[in-house]
Amino acid sequence: MSFELKKLPYAFDALEPYIDAKTMEIHHDKHHAAYTNNLNAAIEGTDLANATIEEILAKGTDKPAVRNNGGGFYNHNLFWDIMTPGGSKQPVGNVAKAIDEAFGSFDAFKDEFSKAAATRFGSGWAWLVKKDGKVVVSSTPNQDNPLMPVADVQGFPILGIDVWEHAYYLKYQNKRPDYIEAFFSVINWDKVEELFNNN
Repeated sequence: MSFELKKLPYAFDALEPYIDAKTMEIHHDKHHAAYTNNLNAAIEGTDLANATIEEILAKGTDKPAVRNNGGGFYNHNLFWDIMTPGGSKQPVGNVAKAIDEAFGSFDAFKDEFSKAAATRFGSGWAWLVKKDGKVVVSSTPNQDNPLMPVADVQGFPILGIDVWEHAYYLKYQNKRPDYIEAFFSVINWDKVEELFNNN
């Protein structure tokens, strides 16, 4: 099995002014493409060559090239899907209820998620994870994610924000909190709801 770089579901400039076109172009065409190519190279000729990406993430974390590039491939596929131009500004349906139950309110969730993203030292991700039918916020270093056995919180990621500097530095420089705030204007809550309901 060979993994392919997923096409963006919108134009590079579709998320402006929140995420600029040049960042999207470099992030997708360079960074995500490199993770995809490097993942294919890392699994070629191994027992993971015919595995799904989820199986690779569950089994391959003892191999750094597989862990890093498999995570980078999966995480970015999710990232593009859970953003959309002009999306709903608040969660909907069952995920909205789960957020209210877990955090008390959307604003309380937003604060916790933003804190997880802002305080992730160096490079990594912050997540909203479905675990045992409920939702929890967590973060992971580098390209790790909650599907991996090495994650502090294991479960199914339904929302994630990339806080590697390449995701925001051209527009926001060292102001990561401004980027995190802007991210809330482009979340595709319908997709988050779909992921919550189907996993």
